[in-house]
Amino acid sequence: MEINNQNLGVISSDILSLIKIIEENFPDNQSLEGEFRQFKGIDPERIIQLYIQSAFKDQIEPELNPVEYFILLCAVAPHLYPPTFQRFVFLLQQNPITFAAVGGQFQKEQPLFYPTIETILFLLLGHKLKDRISFLTLFDPTNALFTQNLVQLTSVSPQFSANTRQIYPTAEILALVRSQTYLPEYSTDFPASRISTELDWEDLVLPHDTLESLEELKMWMFHGKELHQHPELRKKIKPGYRVLFYGPSGTGKTLTASLIGKTFQLPVYRIDLSMVVSKWVGETEKNLKQLFDTAENKNWILFFDEADSIFGKRTQTNSSNDKYANQEVSYLLQRIEDFPGLIILASNLKSNIDNAFNRRFQSNIIFPMPDEDMRYALWEKAFPKDFPLSEEVDLWEISRNYELAGGSITNIIRYCVLKAMQGSEKMIQSQDLRYAIVREFKKSGKMVK
Repeated sequence: MEINNQNLGVISSDILSLIKIIEENFPDNQSLEGEFRQFKGIDPERIIQLYIQSAFKDQIEPELNPVEYFILLCAVAPHLYPPTFQRFVFLLQQNPITFAAVGGQFQKEQPLFYPTIETILFLLLGHKLKDRISFLTLFDPTNALFTQNLVQLTSVSPQFSANTRQIYPTAEILALVRSQTYLPEYSTDFPASRISTELDWEDLVLPHDTLESLEELKMWMFHGKELHQHPELRKKIKPGYRVLFYGPSGTGKTLTASLIGKTFQLPVYRIDLSMVVSKWVGETEKNLKQLFDTAENKNWILFFDEADSIFGKRTQTNSSNDKYANQEVSYLLQRIEDFPGLIILASNLKSNIDNAFNRRFQSNIIFPMPDEDMRYALWEKAFPKDFPLSEEVDLWEISRNYELAGGSITNIIRYCVLKAMQGSEKMIQSQDLRYAIVREFKKSGKMVK
């Protein structure tokens, strides 16, 4: 194998040990059918020895036991070194019926072999049937292999045995193998996208009361872990911190979440709840489960936008769909309450959030429309220094006459700078500014004075 970083080098030694164990139990010169039928599983001492000698296992939290690590290694190995199970390829090519007990997904075209649950059970137990039921608990969703997002199982049609599901490594464990930070991209299985900013706190314009409220949040970021390790308080206080940001669009809710992540060097993932909520009953819970299972214990900040789409006034259970909708809200609320990190929920109106949910938040922080002085500060900070304003532009007058949020001001600046780039003077013109302001008001259905 080609090794290009430390963890790959470490796990390659384990993969070579796994291959050696397989070859010891299925040598080339064995009486194929006879010895195969007598196989009673790999000697547990060999699995323990592999575990003790492994340095890669120490990279995984929480600690796995020897059998769990063996399963993880079987899942990872063929994705790093495809010939890992070449001996099983040979057996299946000889007689696919006799050697079907090895399970696996076998691709004749390559030929490659990928382990299934049946493969793992065969390696651990051979043809012994009495212990299979107890060993199947290793593939339960509550096992650390799954709760820590180390491995996954493919789906299988109901008419086939669940043991035919292929076991494969998650993108997270492969990132660890490659000594990379795991930062997933938006997908149907992970309905969240990472947000970040190049701006700093000095670029954020908020009223004094809002900034003061954010200080409590920052205090928790600094001391939350210590707080929940306190011998008395940890019995009374749930882990994590939950806060509601509310206010009109463009007032700085998303930027503030991004700045908190930047300050504490933590990834921030944005989840648009209006997009997650599925029209198909039960799908919402499935989507959210994947998200929380991935994010837990990663020290990520979760930012739920459009929170009122799921935390709004609870519906009366007049239909089965209403019943399931409320069940999904309860599921989300439970996962939020159990989340050990920071969760920020954002809504345009606090009144849109059901009071029963509102009580679960540690704090509610308002992001109001900026007043005249704040608008002036936003205008001053927004214009790039290399694009001067024409003499006709009066920022105080604009700030006084046009009630705009920071997000709208950014949109206006973008248009004005593009127009200025077309001119020879690279100057912000009053008529362009006026046009962009009118256009921004029309977007929200408002009239301009």
